[in-house]
Amino acid sequence: MDKRVAFYTLGCKLNFSETSSIGRIFQDAGYQTVPFNERADVYVINTCSVTDNADKKCRKVVKEALKYSPQAYITIVGCYAQLKPREIAEIPGVDMVLGAAEKFNIIEHINDLTKQKKAIIHNAPIEETNVFVPAFSFGDRTRTFLKVQDGCDYSCTFCTIPLARGASRSGTIESLVKQAKDIAASGVKEIVLTGVNIGDFGIRQGQREDRFLDLVKALDAVDGIDRFRISSIEPNLLSNEIIDFVASSKRFVPHFHMPLQSGSNKILGLMRRRYKRELYAERVKRIKSLMPDCCIGVDVIVGFPGETREDFLQTYEFLNDLDISYLHVFTYSERENTIASQMEGAVPGSARSDRSKMLHILSEKKRRAFYVSQLGNEMEVLFESDVKEGYMHGFSKNYVKVRAKYDPLLVNEIKTVRLLNISNEGEVDVEEVESFVEH
Repeated sequence: MDKRVAFYTLGCKLNFSETSSIGRIFQDAGYQTVPFNERADVYVINTCSVTDNADKKCRKVVKEALKYSPQAYITIVGCYAQLKPREIAEIPGVDMVLGAAEKFNIIEHINDLTKQKKAIIHNAPIEETNVFVPAFSFGDRTRTFLKVQDGCDYSCTFCTIPLARGASRSGTIESLVKQAKDIAASGVKEIVLTGVNIGDFGIRQGQREDRFLDLVKALDAVDGIDRFRISSIEPNLLSNEIIDFVASSKRFVPHFHMPLQSGSNKILGLMRRRYKRELYAERVKRIKSLMPDCCIGVDVIVGFPGETREDFLQTYEFLNDLDISYLHVFTYSERENTIASQMEGAVPGSARSDRSKMLHILSEKKRRAFYVSQLGNEMEVLFESDVKEGYMHGFSKNYVKVRAKYDPLLVNEIKTVRLLNISNEGEVDVEEVESFVEH
């Protein structure tokens, strides 16, 4: 009987793509993948260091796994495992901790699955993590996250990712095009390009070999994939050439997610970001001039050390005036081994919370205004398999979330619909323009 393995992923889409690839490694070794809430011989927990309470979340997931299978072998991988291996090793029930360089060799490290009295740690210095390991998510037939880049050479004062993932490195254009073709052959309609700093694509062994624009152009020629979506990309790396190419592309969709982090140049300087608010505004203006219906998402951090109320209001007003579609709001929290954690001017927790609430409200206002601007339009929607209260969901090219009455024949199909109105749940109701189903 096959040994059984289950996975739990915390954090970003890059983590999800890597968990999926680790899952395939286990399958090749003869393991059967089962849902996390079923009995398994091995549980692999892929952790994150970006969000709050990494330790608390990790402990909770370990406890949950042991509830389903008390004798299971528990392995922790991911960013938190690289940063705090000894802390994780102290969590009751953990048997092995694998750092960034070791997680893709997990099968070699797992032997007879005997529970350990003390967790085994395999954790090389992050400087030794210099090989790009390809990964893509699989299981959702509709959309796949393709890892094109890993690591980061930037030194933002709030961020631990360079410590957790190492220096910037990428796959070759040829290998990524081949992966995209393999994904297309499986019937997936949309690929989301993901990485830590994807605009910095093209570095191998510390040398720049390619540009992100060249990758985008090569993928645009891949048959069988209807949509490519660019995940988060730094504004200083989102060049006019990339914007212009996406505007003319039939496959790359009009949707950008650009981290801003602050609308105050003073705070951007303290964060060591590589642009000023003026450049960000220029990027938004160019995108909207070429693609008026383009969806633009924004990351923003509130409560960074030294952020006064005036600095925050400057951010708020800047975002309010920008033609953007939604926000991802992060409340600043101190991270060990970062410059920001040693900075003066800590913002009280209550102020951080109040500022976060203000921006969440602004985000809802922006999203609704964007959706309202799209009502009446005819759009191609890729429908997904999730069903809630008799409705299924999908996304337009420009990331409008729609709902329609559930029909199994719609799953993983692209259909042209007209956007009618916004539901109480904040999704857009649609009517068919072309027949949904040929009877």
